[in-house]
Amino acid sequence: MVIITLQRKKCIGCNYCVEMAPKQFQMSKKDGKSVLIKSVDRKGFHTLKSIDNTIYEDNIKAKEACPAKIISVKIK
Repeated sequence: MVIITLQRKKCIGCNYCVEMAPKQFQMSKKDGKSVLIKSVDRKGFHTLKSIDNTIYEDNIKAKEACPAKIISVKIK
């Protein structure tokens, strides 16, 4: 299982996460910040749990590219 967490409030809107992992991230037209698709928001931490381990590599690239360092990717 892959667990991805995004601290959306700290997003600076650089779009790197969308470029690296477009199946999990998109930019909000409302405020220009990143959105973790199909995630659950708990106190500003948006979390997605997926049994699809093939998304791991793309999301690690998104995590490493993020200049704000607000993406966490774990495999369980």
